[in-house]
Amino acid sequence: MPLPTPCHRLAAGAFALLLLAGGCKKDDAATATPTPPAPTPPVTTPTPTAASQVAQWLTLPDQSALFSRQKVSLQFAANTNQDPTIVVDTTQSYQTMDGFGYCLTGGSAQVMSRMSAASRAALIKELFATDSTSLGISYLRVSIGASDLNDQVYTYDDAAQPDPALTNFSLAPDQAYFIPVLKEILAVNPNIKILGSPWTAPSWMKTNNAAKGGHLQGQYYDAYARYFVRYIQGMQAQGVAIDAVTLQNEPLNPDNTPSMVMESGEQAAFVKVVGPAFRAAGITTKIIAWDHNADNPGYPMAVFADAAASPFIDGSAFHLYGGTIAALTTVHNAYPAKNVYFTEQWTQAPGNFAADVLWHATNLEIGAPRNWSRNVLEWNLASDQNYGPHTPGGCTECLGAVTINGNTVTRNPAYYSVAHASKFVRPGAVRVATNLPAGLPNVAYKTPGGKRVLVVANNGSALQKFNIQYKGKVVSTSLALGAVATYIW
Repeated sequence: MPLPTPCHRLAAGAFALLLLAGGCKKDDAATATPTPPAPTPPVTTPTPTAASQVAQWLTLPDQSALFSRQKVSLQFAANTNQDPTIVVDTTQSYQTMDGFGYCLTGGSAQVMSRMSAASRAALIKELFATDSTSLGISYLRVSIGASDLNDQVYTYDDAAQPDPALTNFSLAPDQAYFIPVLKEILAVNPNIKILGSPWTAPSWMKTNNAAKGGHLQGQYYDAYARYFVRYIQGMQAQGVAIDAVTLQNEPLNPDNTPSMVMESGEQAAFVKVVGPAFRAAGITTKIIAWDHNADNPGYPMAVFADAAASPFIDGSAFHLYGGTIAALTTVHNAYPAKNVYFTEQWTQAPGNFAADVLWHATNLEIGAPRNWSRNVLEWNLASDQNYGPHTPGGCTECLGAVTINGNTVTRNPAYYSVAHASKFVRPGAVRVATNLPAGLPNVAYKTPGGKRVLVVANNGSALQKFNIQYKGKVVSTSLALGAVATYIW
């Protein structure tokens, strides 16, 4: 997560006001208490008034519906109107989905650990279980060492002197609350995929001998590769499988605390050390390049272009604090054998519910998969009522998907935008073809259980009636301006 900086514009035109509310950063630090929606658990499953072939789950900008199943009767029939039509074509398929979720920062785990055991268990079940009352979160990103949303900076080898043998390596800083909370999550859903990302190498490995900025010294490439190996092996010993790693969070951002710069040439050179180290240790964890903004698709493509590095790299990961989501397709088209991932996007506190939910659903939960991403991860899962914890110099206005104050949980915009995908688009679902009628961004899937899922937002100018067409028949429905809906049949 970069420091609050002058606003990065992510889109233009009709989205400008939404971006200012939900997708860009500002200089002034916010410390006021957030005022998001009331903390009533929103996952409800009413009985429709009549048998319905299609289920509809809806979130409205005025919060009168918060990811709730609607009592509607939607039946496929012959088309009798001239409304715009979203055609779902399951004969054309694209990428397989790995999941949807959040970044479980150290701060997220810390505020969760302060809850009573019963309250924490209830929240974990609500977020991660796969039953009818839960969101079914299926993917988490974690920091390797501290991120800027920890209460202090640390790595796993903070020796006062260079320690290339990693004699002082220890996961102890994560044992206080992070690993215990993660284990509780995995007990509820053991199939969650976990991506690890470092914010910095140990200071003694860096050119400036500091937690902020600097580069990894070439003489420590081997030691840092073994650091990754020790981390993956250590987490596995705790019962935590690391599915993938990126080699540096935001590698062109030197301004966060902690942070480290890793140019594309440096990343390619390091891949050629860490890749063989993984192979020698029998580690199958994926290596993912980049992990920064969509305004620089040339970075991962430069790493892929290194013939010696490329075989070790699974794909590239993106944030959207700069550029447009279409850049993911640019990278996919250039390197179609490499996977694409979306790994971070904040919600700026205190939040604007209507603008944030619509922007995130349109650009991330819909936009990223339409541009080949196998996952969508929002930024921090949880924060306290003051947007903490964070490091000195870390993000002071990052609104968690949930705010935790004691045992009270408040659900914020990213909770709802992710829910519209995570609950129904299970790992193994395959994206299928749809068209894009004006003002109705959408994405569709066929699930491993044989269902069809369509996520739609209305970013037009008024209430929109439209049809959903499947195998020649249509369902007629409508969405209020700013609404997000998921349809399942």
